[in-house]
Formats: sequence, structure tokens, C-alpha cells
Amino acid sequence: MKLIAHRGNTHGPDEGKENNPDYIDKSLSEGYDAEIDVRYDSLTTVFWLGHDEPQYKVSWKWMANRSELLWIHCKDITTLHEFTKYEHAGYQYFWHDQDDHTLTSNKYIWTFPGKPYTPRSIMVLPEWNTKISNLYDLKAVNCYGICSDYVAHLK
Repeated sequence: MKLIAHRGNTHGPDEGKENNPDYIDKSLSEGYDAEIDVRYDSLTTVFWLGHDEPQYKVSWKWMANRSELLWIHCKDITTLHEFTKYEHAGYQYFWHDQDDHTLTSNKYIWTFPGKPYTPRSIMVLPEWNTKISNLYDLKAVNCYGICSDYVAHLK
């Protein structure tokens, strides 16, 4: 099962570090994929990481060197459009808001917390689902992957 560190978190939320490129690299070095929040500024042709606002400038090269391990949450239509230009590069990207399900560029189903999932689904933030009493129980679910702030508890 694919384990995805939500914004780089592995042992719980850490808002002061989330989406920081060094924090993302740490989670990748520990064997996880990572979900990142990305914005593209078309005027300056710069990419930024950050959930609510641009915080950390990153290059195409930074993302390209990690493309197989990143799940790129495009935070606006400009960013989503930019990634559609590079589909051949293998980036895994998507956009969503409060949708129950969203299809990623590589045809995985990004599944909102607590919603039904399939073997092609990424179960997102299962810790938000009150029906799950123990994250260890998720090791037996039939989904492609789990994106969580607590992925270290699933390894």
C-alpha cells in the first residue's frame, strides 16, 4: 500500500513545517510519498509550496527530481493548467475542494475523509473519520494508498 505524508507530516500535523521543501525531503527519505500544496505564479513563472498562501519557492527541477513520489495538490486553476502542459513528465497532480472524490492525473481516486473508496483510491486523512478507532486497522483496507498526517503509524 502506498503511504503518503500529508504536507510532509509523518507523526502528526506540524503547521510550522508543512510544505517546507526540507520537511518534504525528510518524509521522502523515510520511504513515504508526499502530498504537497502547489501554486504557480504565471507572471514570474515561479512555483510555491504552501497550504493557505505561497510560502516556499521551489523550482521545476526540485519537483522533477521527486516527481514519482509527489502528489501535487494544485491550489488554483492557473497551477492546474500549468501541469497539464507537462503530462508526459509523469507528475501526479489534482485539484479538489470539498469533492467526495477527485480523479488524479494518473487516474487514482483521491477520496475525501469518510467517503467510500475502491482499490484505486487514495484514502485521505482517515484520522478525521470517527468510524476508524485505530489507524493500525487501516493496514488491512483494500485501497491503493493512504494520505495521512500519521503515516508512520501505518508502516
